[in-house]
Amino acid sequence: MSHSKKATLFIKDEARVDWHDKALWFVRQKRDIQIKKIPEWENLRELASQIKANVLSNLDNYLILFEKNAIKNGVTVHWAKDAQEHNEIVLRILNDKKVKRLVKSKSMLTEECHLNAFLINNGIEVIDTDLGERIVQLRNETPSHIVLPAIHLKKEDVGETFYKYLDSEKGAKDPQYLTEVARKHLREKFLSADAALTGVNFAVAKTGGIVVCTNEGNADLGAHLAPIHIASMGIEKIIPRRSDLGVFLRMLARNAIGQAITTYSSHFLKPGPNQDMHFIIVDNGRSEQLGREDFRKSLYCIRCGACMNTCPVYRRSGGHSYSYTIPGPIGSILAPGIDMKKHASMAFASTLCGSCSDVCPVKIDIHQQLYKWRQLILRESDSSFIKKMVMKVMSLVFSYPGLYRFAGKMGRIIVEITPRFIVYNNLNPWGRKRELPRAPKQSFREWYLQNNKVDKDE
Repeated sequence: MSHSKKATLFIKDEARVDWHDKALWFVRQKRDIQIKKIPEWENLRELASQIKANVLSNLDNYLILFEKNAIKNGVTVHWAKDAQEHNEIVLRILNDKKVKRLVKSKSMLTEECHLNAFLINNGIEVIDTDLGERIVQLRNETPSHIVLPAIHLKKEDVGETFYKYLDSEKGAKDPQYLTEVARKHLREKFLSADAALTGVNFAVAKTGGIVVCTNEGNADLGAHLAPIHIASMGIEKIIPRRSDLGVFLRMLARNAIGQAITTYSSHFLKPGPNQDMHFIIVDNGRSEQLGREDFRKSLYCIRCGACMNTCPVYRRSGGHSYSYTIPGPIGSILAPGIDMKKHASMAFASTLCGSCSDVCPVKIDIHQQLYKWRQLILRESDSSFIKKMVMKVMSLVFSYPGLYRFAGKMGRIIVEITPRFIVYNNLNPWGRKRELPRAPKQSFREWYLQNNKVDKDE
């Protein structure tokens, strides 16, 4: 199902759409307040972008260095070419240790690999321990946002979910009470877990260590209590030195949710006593994206989610209207690289306003990449004959100024004299939700020439 069709389902509940829009814009405003407190914010963005550029230009060397240092620290390092291989590696580690319960902190990579379903089908109980992730897991839903996975839900929805699955009070909606219910539920899961899995925010090549950022401390509880710690990371998570963290950690939380710093920035270097630690380095299409000159900068992403919070389309259509694990603008430039046909509509879920690029902490040219994906998709996809002909005609019109001016003049006349039912009907999807403005009597060019002539006469 295309983005527009899924979005149509979401916007049926107008009150929820308005609430969703305001909630995300509130987060965007918090972000703006925080960055204004840092005079050197734009310098940080430029530095972060240059660090990422350096990493991608030398990715093979940094990955090998990271592996070497991680092994030296006592970590077992695995390489996975795709989602299937990643999932099989995780299952093999768990089966070797006879693990039956895995606690898992937030990891968009494992969502991308559909790890939960794979492990559950193989007899492993998987518990998401991030509160938002646990809520959507109980509801058998996917995250709708990479930082705020349950942002599409209200506290009343959470109360109903906890009543159904966690035996909380019926009708409860007090956030503190619901948090206490979740804490009690998850604490038992932490204490009885056989293994823990975390994502990776940053992997430091020079030390072989990783950094995991959370606001709830759930990654720390899982990784320190369980005898096995597995960390799954995409190949793009590498940064060269520990000192580079000073750039990214200053930006991540501010850009994501408008707070000065993440509550827990946990550094994992080597396994504790009587503990096994495994790092799984995953490609899953990233090398192919790296080879696309126009789109390689998408791998700069540090998963802050700011582009979603500012995007007028995402805010009004919801994360579940996107066909890829990562929704919003950043997902819309990553998804076609995975499967262009399946995710073709995502590149068109944008106004190309450029707000996503403006807020990106690593200066990814998101809106420009969206435009380039559109060109590529239309060129290589099986577009309808009518659409192809319309695009050819438009290309011809735009190529000749005289023809363009004539078409504009005729268009203004036709819009004024055409009966309404001819323009607004079931054959015109564009007109179902939009009204054409009244056509001006003259074009800007005609107005300019007329007024310029007056000035000269004076």
